[in-house]
Amino acid sequence: MNLFIRGGRVVDPGQNIDEILDIRIENGVITETGKNLEPLSGSEVIDAAGKYAVPGLIDMHVHLRDPGFEYKEDIITGSLAAARGGFTSVACMPNTNPVIDNKAVAGYITNKAKSHGFCNVYPVGCITHGMGGERLSEMGELKEAGCVAVSDDGKPVKNAELMRRALEYAKGIGIPVIAHSEDISLVGEGVMNEGFTSTEIGLKGIPRVAEEIAVARDVMLAEYTQSPIHIAHLSTGGGVRIIREAKARGVKVTAETAPHYFILTDDAVRGYNTNAKMNPPLREACDVEAVREGLRDGTIDCIATDHAPHHLDEKDIEFDAALNGIIGLESSLPLSLALVDDGILTFNQLIEKMSCNPARILGLDRGTLKRGAIADITLIDTLAEWVFETGQLASKSMNSPFFGCKMKGAAFATILGGRVVYRIDRLAGK
Repeated sequence: MNLFIRGGRVVDPGQNIDEILDIRIENGVITETGKNLEPLSGSEVIDAAGKYAVPGLIDMHVHLRDPGFEYKEDIITGSLAAARGGFTSVACMPNTNPVIDNKAVAGYITNKAKSHGFCNVYPVGCITHGMGGERLSEMGELKEAGCVAVSDDGKPVKNAELMRRALEYAKGIGIPVIAHSEDISLVGEGVMNEGFTSTEIGLKGIPRVAEEIAVARDVMLAEYTQSPIHIAHLSTGGGVRIIREAKARGVKVTAETAPHYFILTDDAVRGYNTNAKMNPPLREACDVEAVREGLRDGTIDCIATDHAPHHLDEKDIEFDAALNGIIGLESSLPLSLALVDDGILTFNQLIEKMSCNPARILGLDRGTLKRGAIADITLIDTLAEWVFETGQLASKSMNSPFFGCKMKGAAFATILGGRVVYRIDRLAGK
């Protein structure tokens, strides 16, 4: 269990560290970080020269489909995909079958992840019983079972009074609420963003205001109850503006977005590409720029993937009938590193959004390389160039609009509790 990382560029935003250092790990814990250290006898040594060593990446929004939809993904394949993408921890959403609204399901996930997983897997419990939107789940029981947040992701909580009580109750027991902010009455039968492209190709559109009205409601409820709230998968310029203004007023709101919302526009749907169908939908160029500015100025706290695997039979059909969502765990890091190349974020700010901030929001004892911390570490090769192809995936599903894209940057190694669970040079047979 002893590991020594030599000569990596250690970046730990929480400690304001950014320099070439060695890291000594004993029994899964970081015991020393410094210059010119020597490994303990018998330690595995990783030469990290030219690589970044950062707190293990954390994805606070994934769908592992386990239990109930293991033909799309399961905890083993999903956690391996996470490790290959540089993630040491993920939070999995509750829209499984059965849903995560009781101790038994939450316990199944945590136990399977500990026994067979390649990263830490933290379940997110339901806000409402059965995700039915009628009555609150037993949040205290869910927290005791290991849930780190509650959400009805995939379904908004339509009843404002119920959402108010959820925020109050969650605040009382110290568990965050993750809001899927969407006004279903405005979504209607829409299947993509409402705009020029939807009109031209003849698909029913979903207006931006369907997201923005719901974001505004949820933020106002958080402000009224003085409770924290986290807004999932932010995609519109109006949503960014609402959260920016709320933060300026002191509202306890945080937000996430995903790489597809700061890279792609709804033009990706042309040709009726179902791999570009997701919820919320891809928006227009002005929204992409607004999301990028929200990342730049700190309005958006986290980059998550909303990893949503689907079987080919659920995507290779008519656009209207295809299911929403794309996979993202194995492409998120290079796509997000492009923000650094584009001058939107510094590398340190990127690590804040992909590790430190998710750990803080979810209350995890992760996201740091300080002495005594659990040794969850990601080594990143920012210069690695590769092509994202289906044949290299750990995920069971292949629903992504990024296949064939040239990528720059990759996880060189993923270290979980001092144990190397993924290393790119070993995979290549070196």
